[in-house]
Amino acid sequence: MTEPRIMLAAAPNGGRHTAQDHPALPLTPASLARTAAECLDAGANLLHVHVRDAQGRHTLDAATYREAFAAIRSEVGERLVLQATTEALGRYSAAEQLAAVRGLRPEAVSLAVAELFGRDVPDADVAAFLRELQLDQVLVQYIVYSAAEEQRLVALAQRGLIPGPFWTLYVLGRYGQARPSTPADLLPFAPFSAGRAAAPWAACAFGQGELRCLVAAAAFGGHVQIGFENNLLTPEGEPATSNAEQVRRLRNALTPLNIMPMSADELRRAWLTPPDRTAPR
Repeated sequence: MTEPRIMLAAAPNGGRHTAQDHPALPLTPASLARTAAECLDAGANLLHVHVRDAQGRHTLDAATYREAFAAIRSEVGERLVLQATTEALGRYSAAEQLAAVRGLRPEAVSLAVAELFGRDVPDADVAAFLRELQLDQVLVQYIVYSAAEEQRLVALAQRGLIPGPFWTLYVLGRYGQARPSTPADLLPFAPFSAGRAAAPWAACAFGQGELRCLVAAAAFGGHVQIGFENNLLTPEGEPATSNAEQVRRLRNALTPLNIMPMSADELRRAWLTPPDRTAPR
C-alpha cells in the first residue's frame, strides 16, 4: 500500500511575534532564507511567509515580499513552495489585500474567507480576483477559524464565487487563548462532523498542544502547518530552539504512522489537481 504523502508547511514568523518573544524568530530576508533552508532539511515542503516593514510591523508590501522571496529562492531554489499571506491584522482593507496579491503574484497565497467577503469589496469583484488567481495557477489556500466559516466557504464555492481547486486551513484555537489547542478542536470541522471535507485540508494549532493536534490531523487524512507563527513551545512546555526543531519533531512523530511529506514539486502537482469535493452534500 502506498504511504500517505502530505503537505508539511512551516510557518516561521507570523505577523505578531517579535524578537522579544523569541530570539530565533526570523524577521529579515536573510534570516528567513536561513530558516527556509533549515526547515527544508527538517522535512518541510512549503514556507508560509510573513514580512515586516522597517519598523518591524506586519506588511503586505509587494516589494518587501519580493526581496524576502528572492533571498529564500537563492538559498533553497524551487525546493520549497513559497506562500504569501493576505492577513489583515487590523491594518488592511479587503481592497488593499487584493491589490497586494495582484502586485506580488505569488506562487501560493493564503486567504481568510472572513477578511475578503462581505467587506469593502463587492463579492462579485472578489470572485473575479479569485478567477484571476486560478488562471495564473496560483495555489490558493482558504483559512477558516470555525465550522461556520467552513460552511460559508462551501456555500460560496457552490454559488460559483470561489473557483477550484483550492485547499483549506483549519485554525485550531486563537492568539491569546487561555488554553493550548487540543485534537478535540478538530471535531467541529467537516471531516469529523460531516464525514468529509469540501476540499483538501490542513490544520495549524496554538500552544504546546500543537504537535498532538497536527499528528491527529495527519492521521485522519489532513495536511499540517507548524512553526513559530502560532507556537514557540515544545510539547513539554519549554521554549523551542528553532522552527526547524518544530518541523523535525513533527516529521519524526509522523514517521511511525508511515506518513511522509511530499516534495515541493509533488505538492504543486497535487494542489493543482485535487479531487472535486465542492458538490452539494
